[in-house]
Amino acid sequence: MTDERAVKRAVKAASLGNAMEWFDFGIYAYLAGTIGRVFFPSGNETVQLLSSFATFAVAFLVRPLGGMVFGPMGDKIGRKKVLALTMILMAIGTAAIGLLPSYAAVGFWAPALLILFRLLQGFSTGGEYGGASTFIAEYAPDRRRGYFGSFLELGTLAGYTGAASLVVALTAWLGSDTMDAWGWRIPFLVAGPLGIVGIYLRLKLDDTPAYLKLGEGSVHVSDAANHVETTARGDLAKIFRQHWRTLILCITLVGAYNITDYMLLSYMPTYLSDELHYKESHGLLILVATMVVLMLVINQVGRLNDRYGRKPLLMAGMLGFLILSAPAFVLVQQGSLLAVSAGMLMLGLSLVCLLGTMSAALPAMFPTSVRYGSLSVGYNLSASLFGGTTPLVITALIGATGSDMMPAYYAMAAALVGVISVALMKETAQQPLEGSPPSVQTEEEAAEIVLAQAPTPKF
Repeated sequence: MTDERAVKRAVKAASLGNAMEWFDFGIYAYLAGTIGRVFFPSGNETVQLLSSFATFAVAFLVRPLGGMVFGPMGDKIGRKKVLALTMILMAIGTAAIGLLPSYAAVGFWAPALLILFRLLQGFSTGGEYGGASTFIAEYAPDRRRGYFGSFLELGTLAGYTGAASLVVALTAWLGSDTMDAWGWRIPFLVAGPLGIVGIYLRLKLDDTPAYLKLGEGSVHVSDAANHVETTARGDLAKIFRQHWRTLILCITLVGAYNITDYMLLSYMPTYLSDELHYKESHGLLILVATMVVLMLVINQVGRLNDRYGRKPLLMAGMLGFLILSAPAFVLVQQGSLLAVSAGMLMLGLSLVCLLGTMSAALPAMFPTSVRYGSLSVGYNLSASLFGGTTPLVITALIGATGSDMMPAYYAMAAALVGVISVALMKETAQQPLEGSPPSVQTEEEAAEIVLAQAPTPKF
């Protein structure tokens, strides 16, 4: 029997962290053009943008290292302390960027310091997703793991929406020239106080029953804690030696997911402003509207994958990008508000099938003994190679080919890999996590499972 209060605490902690992490990351993505002008002065706008997106990608290089460090640390000092620590580091890195001098003031040191604090952001993010998704998956009842897991990505969308909305509001209020002069600093500095609030809320949460039971024999916890799995103990050699096939599948699946995710949620505002000459605030407003729609339906996607399975929803999302990316970008290139919105919504509905399912599907790929470590390594390695580089690669491809359709082609290639990966993965909906006993929400469910497992009398 799951502890309902423990499940809610896990969901709140994970969702809050994701919202904060992606608010901070989103700010940089949505101010990419401004940051390029402030920190990478050049007569060529494409070079400025490439430099800005290269710095965006740098943060992803250290994400695997963050996963390897914070995963074992969570076993030693506690889950909530590590989750609070990752938030502290992210808040420091983001606020520090808001205080950096421009290239005009200190020259080379400006982009050098920008890269340093982007590395700090990336390192902290490496400790977030693997722990947060495992946290929810191990607490949630088997039949509702998709629904509770969807709140993790609801936090992602909320963070992105908050970042984009703040940038739009400031740009409308201050104007582009003032934003370039000093207004761009405000969103980064806002992350400091928000981080303090997030840290306080996380430290107020109780640690997981499993950790309390391991650390203090006298602590009384619910019976459900006896069956909550503990995280991997840092045995990376075992992961690569015994689970390399599943790890590769995880990397390809997450790679396809991340490319489509960052293409839509991070790169599209830049595409609309640079290629279609939309005002930056107009492109962000369309994205905000799209993300609000996704936030409204993502929990329903969680319910659907609980009922019909993870694979059908993941396959629908991957096929959506494979089939609809080109028509969606043709619509976007029409330039009218209705056409651009329709194209963005086509991509968004494909993405939400992935967003609402991944956080339940990925933790279930690995057994208990290596789940935390495997997911941290696989997810962050894939995010490092494919996620953070997406804006950089797309910008470079457009510059090299001159084709505005390159984002669509890149997403289609990623989706093809995703279709193959989904076809190869096992269905895990409504099943216990590997190495774990069944997890139920009610006594009726427990009785149903016991009756189903009881031997049939023979007469």
